[in-house]
Amino acid sequence: MANETVEIFSDEEKDILQEIMNIAFGNATADLADVVDIYVKLSVPSVQVIEIGALPEYLRTTIKTDGTSNIIEQKFWGNFKGSGLLVFPGGTERDLMAILEDQDREDISNIQMAALEKGGLLEIGNILIGACVGKVSELLDTFVTYSPPQVLQGDTNNCNFLIEQFDPSQTAIVMKTLFNFKEKDINGFLLILTNHESIGWLRKALKNFMDSYE
Repeated sequence: MANETVEIFSDEEKDILQEIMNIAFGNATADLADVVDIYVKLSVPSVQVIEIGALPEYLRTTIKTDGTSNIIEQKFWGNFKGSGLLVFPGGTERDLMAILEDQDREDISNIQMAALEKGGLLEIGNILIGACVGKVSELLDTFVTYSPPQVLQGDTNNCNFLIEQFDPSQTAIVMKTLFNFKEKDINGFLLILTNHESIGWLRKALKNFMDSYE
C-alpha cells in the first residue's frame, strides 16, 4: 500500500503543531539531561497525517535497521490519545546503560545485564515520552494518563504489532524527531502517534492556542 499522507490540517495548523512538538521534544531532552547529564541533539520535528493501513510501511521505512530494534512504547489517554514510540537500533543497549550509569558493567552475568538494559530502556523511554506528551498536553490545555512503558524488541520487517490499537479504516497523526547522543554516537528517533479520535479535539485546541497569542 502506498505511504500516503492525508490532508486534514491547514498549513497554519501544521506549522503550529510542529512548533508545539519542537517545544515538547526539547522539553523531553532537557528532562533527560537533568537525569544523566548528557547532550542530546535533535532534528526539526516533522508532522504527518497517514492512513493507518500505510503506517507499518512508514515505520519500516523510518526505522531503517537490519534485524531487530529496541522499541519503548508508552500509551496515553485523554483528549490527546495515542502512543509514544522511542526507537533505538538493536545492539545499543549496553551503550545506553553506560550513559545512565556513566560506566561499563563487565562484572555481572548476561542475565543480570539483560535485566539492567531493559530497565535502562524503560527509564529513558519513560522520561522522553512522558516529558514530550506532558508538554504537548500542557501547551494545549489538557491532561493525559499513561500506561507503564514497555520494551518491544521488534522485527523491523513486521511493524503491524505497533498499530493494534488503531482502527484500520482511520488515520494517524505522526510526530517524529531524530536524536543523537553525541557522547556515545547513539542515534534513534521519537514518534508520537495519535489516532483519529483526537483529530477533532486537536484542531480546536490548536485554534485556541493560536487565538491566545492574537
